[in-house]
Formats: sequence, structure tokens, C-alpha cells
Amino acid sequence: EYSEKYNDDTYEYRHVILPKAIAKEMYKISQGKRLLEEDEWRGLGVTQSRGWAHYEIHRPEPHILLFRRPLGTDPLTGKVAAAAPPVAA
Repeated sequence: EYSEKYNDDTYEYRHVILPKAIAKEMYKISQGKRLLEEDEWRGLGVTQSRGWAHYEIHRPEPHILLFRRPLGTDPLTGKVAAAAPPVAA
């Protein structure tokens, strides 16, 4: 189950709740003690656009994966858009 996206001044966030069977697979990979790499969470069947990173383990509920990416990330490339050059006055 995927949350809606939410953000602060720096990042866009979302969380993904893993079903029990998938959560068991996640525990085999990380024992719930380390962040998952992109190929690992994609291997569990989590599908989302580019640029997301698993950034925190929610200890009370480690089956909920917390993701973030910098605001302005291109969802096709995962690259952060360069800031526009200042406009000359």
C-alpha cells in the first residue's frame, strides 16, 4: 500500500506498507536493521518512479518503508533538476 506524497522544504516523501509475506522477505534481506538499496526494494516488488531512497527504519513498524527524494527530482531519470540561472535585471 502506497501513501500519498507529502513534502517539506527540501524533500518529497512517501511510505510503503509491505504485506506480511513481502515483509518476511524483507527481513531475510536486512533483518530490519539496515536500509534497503534500490535494487533490493524493487526486488521486493515496490514500484515507483526514479529518485526515491529508503531513508529511515521506523522501528515500531519496520514493515513500513519510508522513502524520500529531493524536491525537483525528475521522475524519469532520478536526477535533481539544476536550478535555473538567475535572470539578469
